[in-house]
Amino acid sequence: MVPLLITRPLKAAERFVSGLPAAALAGIRVIYTPLMEIQQLQAQIEMRGVKGVIFTSANGAEAASRETLVRLPAYCVGERTAQAAAEMGWQAEALGQCADELTAALLQQRPAAPLLHLRGAHTRGSIARRLTEAGLPCGEQIVYDQALLPLTAEAQAALAAQTDVIVPLFSPRTARHFANLCGDASHLHLIALSQAVAEPLKGLNCKALRVSKAPDAPAMAAAVLDAAAQLSRLEGKGRAE
Repeated sequence: MVPLLITRPLKAAERFVSGLPAAALAGIRVIYTPLMEIQQLQAQIEMRGVKGVIFTSANGAEAASRETLVRLPAYCVGERTAQAAAEMGWQAEALGQCADELTAALLQQRPAAPLLHLRGAHTRGSIARRLTEAGLPCGEQIVYDQALLPLTAEAQAALAAQTDVIVPLFSPRTARHFANLCGDASHLHLIALSQAVAEPLKGLNCKALRVSKAPDAPAMAAAVLDAAAQLSRLEGKGRAE
């Protein structure tokens, strides 16, 4: 069975694996090794005068929903984030799959402002600054942290075995952390959510590095299944020879 290292925070990791077909999982050994832990911050959110919020992850929606009873229009990156926000009572709308797409959509729509980006301690895109500089006032507040974690013992053993391992990576920070931890990468099949996620992995001497066709879970799942199928065919060919 091909080891599949899932490095996402555990809840997101389990959700990703649950979306893989059962038939495909028969040939995969899933190893959960979260490299990031979401830590909620107890912080009063100042919503006075705010006309709408921005969520770039479901974690932001969950953290904000615990800290305030106010529910405003919520402009979200990705359908998953919008769905999570809607389930918590926000008037949620998905505007693109990344910070650039969301920023462009907001500048085109020009919703009532000021807006407030409720985000993690580590983020990319400078959404609040870019919107404000373009004439759409937006503040920001950190509502959760993303603490880095070491590889689990099971993951370390799988990497040390020097056999093929599939590793999907979903954020530049996690990719950078994994690159520092993984050691010899010559047997690794790495799958990056985007070019930004792939960048920290390019210095590794890995067996394969592919970028997902789209920055979302379905495309990442398809890439994982394709890599697993290729390895399964190679193993079958090796046994036949």
